[in-house]
Parts: sequence; C-alpha cells; structure tokens
Amino acid sequence: MKESHFFAHLARMKLIQRWPLMRSVSTENISEHSLQVAFVAHALAIIKNKKFGGNTNPERIAILAMYHDTSEVLTGDLPTPVKYYNPEIAKEYKKIEAAAEHKLLSLLPDEFQEDFKPFLLSNAAHEEDSQIVKQADSICAYLKCLEELSAGNHEYALAKKRLDETLQQRKTPEMDYFLHTFAPSFELSLDEIS
Repeated sequence: MKESHFFAHLARMKLIQRWPLMRSVSTENISEHSLQVAFVAHALAIIKNKKFGGNTNPERIAILAMYHDTSEVLTGDLPTPVKYYNPEIAKEYKKIEAAAEHKLLSLLPDEFQEDFKPFLLSNAAHEEDSQIVKQADSICAYLKCLEELSAGNHEYALAKKRLDETLQQRKTPEMDYFLHTFAPSFELSLDEIS
C-alpha cells in the first residue's frame, strides 16, 4: 500500500491565514473559512430547493464547499486585490490554482481520485453547484466584513463596499433570503443574539 500525503496537506489549511493584507480584530484561516462556506452553501441549496423550486443536492454542495480552497495549501491565499489586479494576473493565477488542484488530486491513491475529482478540480463540478459555492464564499467574506466593522475595525470598509457589488452581481433569491434572514445578526454582540 502506497503512502499518501493528501490529508497531511489538508491539515495545513489551518496554517493559511485569510485577509493577509488587512489588520483584523479576529484572524481567520482557510480551514475555518471553508467550514463556514460549507454551512452557508448547504443552507443556500436548501433555501433554493424549499423556497424557490430548486433541485440541488445540499450535501454534495456542502462537500464541494469544504474543499473549495484546498489548493491554497500549495499556493497560499493570494489577496483578492492582487489576484484580480488585471486580467493577465487573474488568468495566470487560475492556471496556478488548476495546477495545484491537479497536484493535490495526484496525492490520493489512484483508486480514489475519481471520487475526489469533482470536489478538488474546480472545472469538474456541476456548474450550478459551483455557483452556489461562489455565492456562499462571497457571503462569508461579506459576513467577515460585518463582524470586523461592528468591532470597530474600519480597515474592512472598502472590502465590504466591493463585496456589496459582488453580491449584487451574483444575486439570487436564495442569497437575498439568506442575507435578509441571517446576516443582520453578524453585526450584533453575543448578548444581543442570546
């Protein structure tokens, strides 16, 4: 039996800090972020199915969200302003991400690679599932901004403004429902939500 370093790499997700160029009241790593994205993506899928006639698989979407940033154990987390500074950088970074995804997949024993492929390779997932994960990813970044701003950290004001635009571009009924129902609580204290 061949030894695999796949899960040892995933365990390093907790070492990759998000928002590396920002002063944060509370730090966040990609492991924590991925779990929150999985929670939100799962909820978006359920909301879509129950309230807006969708036919998604919430569990598959949650798993896709859990793995959505795993390539960053090989690439690190490149800040959004850098990643999308211009179209050439964005295009080249997509190639780097794809290479990292393939490398991560190759760390698995051959017999399991097809099982993990839809979750590790961003171009192998169902398009609708990927869109829900992207929506959840944007929502989670927005929620982080709300938390930081409510703690008095104005460093996140511009990021929130950019995310307001991103959420508007990705807007769906299930996103609206989630944001109106769940997001306001992120601006409250523990006493206020208890």
